[in-house]
Amino acid sequence: MTSTTTHDLDALLDHHQRQPHALVQILREWQTREGWLPAAHLAHMAQALGLTLAHVQGVAGFYRFLHQQPVGTYRILFSDNITDRLLGSQALMQRLCQRLGVAPGQVRADGRVSVATTSCTGLCDQGPALLVNHHQVITRLTPERVDQLASLVEQGVPVSDWPAEWMRVDDQIRRADIKLGPQPAPGQGIAAALARGPQGMLDDLKHSKLRGRGGAGYATGTKWQLCRNAPGAEHCVVCNADEGEPGTFKDRVLLTSYADTLFEGMTIAALVVGARMGFVYLRGEYRYLLAPLQAVLARRREQGLLGQAIQGRAGFDFDIAIHVGAGAYVCGEESALIESLEGKRGTPRIRPPFPVERGYLGHPTTVNNVETFCAVTHIAVYGGAWWAAVGTAQSTGTKIHSVSGDCERPGLYEYPFGTRIGRILEDCGARHTQAVQVGGPSGVCISASGFDRRIAFEDVPTAGAFMVFDRSRDMFEVARNFAHFFAHESCGLCTPCRVGTELVVHRLDKLARGHGSAADMQVLLELDTLMHRATHCGLGAAACNPLRDTLTQFRPAYERHLASLHFVPGFDLDAELSQARQATGRQDPGAHLETMP
Repeated sequence: MTSTTTHDLDALLDHHQRQPHALVQILREWQTREGWLPAAHLAHMAQALGLTLAHVQGVAGFYRFLHQQPVGTYRILFSDNITDRLLGSQALMQRLCQRLGVAPGQVRADGRVSVATTSCTGLCDQGPALLVNHHQVITRLTPERVDQLASLVEQGVPVSDWPAEWMRVDDQIRRADIKLGPQPAPGQGIAAALARGPQGMLDDLKHSKLRGRGGAGYATGTKWQLCRNAPGAEHCVVCNADEGEPGTFKDRVLLTSYADTLFEGMTIAALVVGARMGFVYLRGEYRYLLAPLQAVLARRREQGLLGQAIQGRAGFDFDIAIHVGAGAYVCGEESALIESLEGKRGTPRIRPPFPVERGYLGHPTTVNNVETFCAVTHIAVYGGAWWAAVGTAQSTGTKIHSVSGDCERPGLYEYPFGTRIGRILEDCGARHTQAVQVGGPSGVCISASGFDRRIAFEDVPTAGAFMVFDRSRDMFEVARNFAHFFAHESCGLCTPCRVGTELVVHRLDKLARGHGSAADMQVLLELDTLMHRATHCGLGAAACNPLRDTLTQFRPAYERHLASLHFVPGFDLDAELSQARQATGRQDPGAHLETMP
């Protein structure tokens, strides 16, 4: 390290007060400067933060947007969600690699560029899309745009000087209701909550029957009550903006155009639970939203809506910081998110204790997603009874759907809970629809026979994704794409998930090559049962949902890939696990497995 490098790194460490829990942010910001994370720099960080080098390297190695080897001046990552593939992303990536003379996944010999894939970038409504250097998005890719991009790379033009039109991201709100319609004025929700008082606001929230919009649907009022009652001098409010579920992009729009409503909801939560500190965990793919969000926070501080004595109320002190993720789907799980906030690998915790009891740095912490906090602001202004009158008895209010795939009008559609799936298909211009993946890969696949079912926690729950597939699509390939996603995103902590997801990929790839048999489908069903029962967190438990749904409803799509229909009953799981470990180079640690509720 040169003296200049050491000075600059020390300045960054000082900016974060040399706090170990800021490690992920330090790594991310330093990589933005250097392009990668040299070993000597990691060693300096470890010494300055009082951490072991192994710990720092382990954290740097966990997140896919952090690199301990050079990845080129231009790191280009194509979104590899199934909707991007349907729009031709694979051919476009091959075209770019040919123009640049670089192999996928490799750094070109001159060190200028590398091209690879990444998980869904949250731009499914305007794909194919890609990321450049982990923070700049390019939408609506075409062969012509790819050729121009290759030329700019060869000329060494800075990304900041590339055409602004390439980086345009539209909200594409197709149907607005409560949360996407006219918004309360900044401070209106806080004033209403202060008038009720913390307990009165909590009671009204319970009366609204608001349930979390992240997919699990836990009662928001109950969660806040548990956090409020938990002992501890400090409480914390965290917004989960790590919108990593493939096919979901509703939070992207709320963060872009409704940030005031989000921050208002977080501030109301702070009033109710007694918190002074708040965080937004912003997914790494949305790094381009950081500056606009910080500008909104600064304005709200100037308006007396954040900071000391909010709206003049002595003792009501609360502020929000933004933590940017570094590429890890599993950090969408609230305890893994908290681990990442604390500067660690994003590994889900064993529960109990739950975050409302012991969360960020041991403080009682409530974690809710973007859409939930936005709903809270509206409830504060208009009341719990008003909200409860919308939707169904068990699923009150509205839900925002991220619609993409085979339809004429992709974008955001907001409906009251209880809306038919068929109604959404009609409104988005879907034709000859074969299936809809509701809630992303971890959700449920609905065939045409289920289009009269309704979006609601008591029927078809959803975290927001709504991917449409017409009759020309191979549902086997859809499931295979999702299987590769889960295998790539497994945190590797528990054997059933780490090895099981690789086994599923191995079998599906074997079928795709035409070398499979009916016995392989039996193995896949057995793996589904095993993983659902034995994995540490929800990722592994949900990893086979697309496989199970498509195999049940679209079995001919699988049978077309069979080399033989001969059925071999049973299989040797130990042999399968051994084969997968040999194929992936991963070892079974033989540790005791903890099963999370």
